[in-house]
This record gives sequence, C-alpha cells and structure tokens, in this order.
Amino acid sequence: MYFEKTLKTFVYVLFSALLGLTACQSEEEIKRQQYVAEGFDLYKKSCMNCHQTQGEGMANLYPPLAGSDFLTASNKALVICGMRNGFQHPLRVNGKLYRQPMPGNTALKALDLAVLTTFLYNEWGNEKKITDVTEVEKALTKCP
Repeated sequence: MYFEKTLKTFVYVLFSALLGLTACQSEEEIKRQQYVAEGFDLYKKSCMNCHQTQGEGMANLYPPLAGSDFLTASNKALVICGMRNGFQHPLRVNGKLYRQPMPGNTALKALDLAVLTTFLYNEWGNEKKITDVTEVEKALTKCP
C-alpha cells in the first residue's frame, strides 16, 4: 500500500514537472519526446530482453546498442528493416562479430517502428529528432 501511494505521488509530481517543461517547448519537441517515450515502451516489450536495460547487449550473444558504431544515420534503413524482418547473418558491431540471429517482429507497424527507431537513435544514436513514418515506409520498401 505504501509503495503504491509513493509511486502515485511520484508519477503526479513527475507529470506536473513535465507539464511545466512542455509549456515552453515547440510542438515538434513535444512530439519527439512523445515518440521517445512510446519507443521506450516498445523497447521494453520487444528488445530489452536481449539488448538489456541500458542497451549494453548481452556478452557475446547480442550486440550493444549503447555506444554502438552500428546505430548510424547511414544504417538507419537497415536497422528499421532488421527490426521488422530480423537479422539472420552475422553483424559486426564495434569491431566484434555477433552470430546470434535476431528475430524480426512483423507485427510492428510503420508507426511502431518510427517511435522505436526514434527512441533508439535519440537514446544511443546521437540524434535529437523524430524518425517519421514516411522515412520508415521508404526504408521498408527497400528491405532485402
């Protein structure tokens, strides 16, 4: 009971603080933050088990996302395709070869992939922008 009450109070205070912060932010920044938050939720459900809470990966099985040389702008379409269709071939990340296949998630819609990609690239890919649905749909048409 105490924990629930404390958690509710924390959430209320956090929500109030965020409302105060968003009053001075552009609509685009508010949308980016919303994409990041929704992307984090999808990350927790679909990716965190292998790539871990802080994106550190799992030993020699799954590559890190945090500090990854793979999360670049030039690889974004490949990352999007991989999230949808998986990776069956080895991937080299930060000079290390990872051979464990990554399953795709064909249930993820373009908007899901957009918010997930926005989260990944804002959290670990040195971006501070939205990956929009149009970019995702374009990438998906070119998936191998």
